[in-house]
This record gives sequence, C-alpha cells and structure tokens, in this order.
Amino acid sequence: MPAGASAVRRRVRLDVPRAPRRRLLPDYDPEALGRFSEKTARFLGTGRFIAWMTVIVVVWVVWNVSAPSDLRFDEYPFIFLTLMLSLQASYAAPLILLAQNRQDDRDRVTYEQDRKQNERSIADTEYLTREIAALRMGLGEVATRDWIRTEFQDLMKEMDERRLFPSERTDGSDEGDR
Repeated sequence: MPAGASAVRRRVRLDVPRAPRRRLLPDYDPEALGRFSEKTARFLGTGRFIAWMTVIVVVWVVWNVSAPSDLRFDEYPFIFLTLMLSLQASYAAPLILLAQNRQDDRDRVTYEQDRKQNERSIADTEYLTREIAALRMGLGEVATRDWIRTEFQDLMKEMDERRLFPSERTDGSDEGDR
C-alpha cells in the first residue's frame, strides 16, 4: 500500500472535528490571573503591606544581627534579604502593570459607553428642539385665546362708537371696514 493511501484513509470523515492537539505549555485562565493580579496590586498599595514589610525587614535584620551565630541565616551585608526583596519586586511590578492594563481596558469600555450615551442624548435633544420649533411655528398660524379676545374687544369698541356717534361717517358707506 502506498504511503499516500494511508494518509487518505485516516481522514475519511470530513464532518467530524479533529481531536485537539496536545500542548506543550500549560493551559491557564487569563481572567483568573487578572483577578489575582488586581487583588495583589490592591494589597501592595495599602499601608498594611508597608507595615508588614517593615516588620519583616526589621525582624530579619534584628535576628541576623543579635541571634547566636549558629542560628543566623543571613550575615551582615544581608544578601539573602536583598535577594528576597528583589524577587518580591520582580513579581510585584508585572502584576501591578497587568492590573493597570485591566483597569485601562475597563475604563476604555466605560468611556466608549459614555460617549455613545452622550451622542444619543445630543440626538434626542436636537430632535426635541426641532419638534418644539415646529410646534412654535404651527402655533404662530393658530389663533390664540388672547388674540381672539383682543380682536373681539376691538370690535365691541368699534360697535359702541358707531352706536354713540353714527353721524361721523360722511359718505355713508360701510365697505371700507369689511
């Protein structure tokens, strides 16, 4: 049997998905790492962390200076303490940066939602402004109660004047007033 025929025989069914490949790297949940980094960054930014670090360093130094020489584990230049602080800093910095990046992503989403909401509010305000302007223009053509009242009062005055002074009209024609 030729070598190509066995390769064809293995993939007869194209509608069945392949089995997942084995990965060399471990699989991890990026959200879990992000949550851990945020909790760590929050703790590193507190006075409690500074107080605990101060207590640990003071106890470390006092122990390695005043304890019997056979119980000391880090002599005077405190190289091991320096190594531990450097190790803590080398892990703290990336975790803090990861937490800041996650916060920036959340802020970006919030700002985008706020921007869209502002655009909708502006569009609604412009629409309402146009509607109010259209209503005002429409009301300008409609007789209002006050306008009718003043016109009626003017007609009443004119009728009273005609009744009281009928002889002031010289030509006798009423066509000019209609």
